[in-house]
Amino acid sequence: MIFHTRDFNLTEKLDYFAAGASVLYGLYYTPIRIFRLDQRKPPVKATLLRLWTIICISLYIAHVSYLTFWRWDYTYNMAANVAAGVVQNILWSIYSVRRYQKLKKPWAAWPGMIVAWIILAMSLELLDFPPWKGMLDAHSLWHLGTVGPTVWWYTFLVKDAQEDIAGERLKA
Repeated sequence: MIFHTRDFNLTEKLDYFAAGASVLYGLYYTPIRIFRLDQRKPPVKATLLRLWTIICISLYIAHVSYLTFWRWDYTYNMAANVAAGVVQNILWSIYSVRRYQKLKKPWAAWPGMIVAWIILAMSLELLDFPPWKGMLDAHSLWHLGTVGPTVWWYTFLVKDAQEDIAGERLKA
């Protein structure tokens, strides 16, 4: 995998903004799934979902605006992304333990394991080191380290959705 071999000012900014959007979307989705804000009952959930959506969109606009119009700050950008990531990692870890205790199915524990993997991979990004032989650096290894959890996460989401659908069928 080759990353950032030729960045321009625009491509670098777009990369950072896309990464921020991805992290913030993960934070956006997490409480929606964990607290089932996607369900229509009770009616307060729809209000909470709208409020949460407005908050997340506002945070993203503020983040991009700060980096674009005020100051391009790598440290702030990293801190903002790590903070959003830590919150969702904590929520998914708690969810994972509770869901596994309830279902007693191995896949229910996967979010906690994926969180652990991501934390290990993220340490490469945070504990940066210079390129080895001018080619392999911490950032490229971070990207490589996110491939496995992405596939694993998708598999979890499919199993979680199947469990959810099966539960709905039993209620009908």
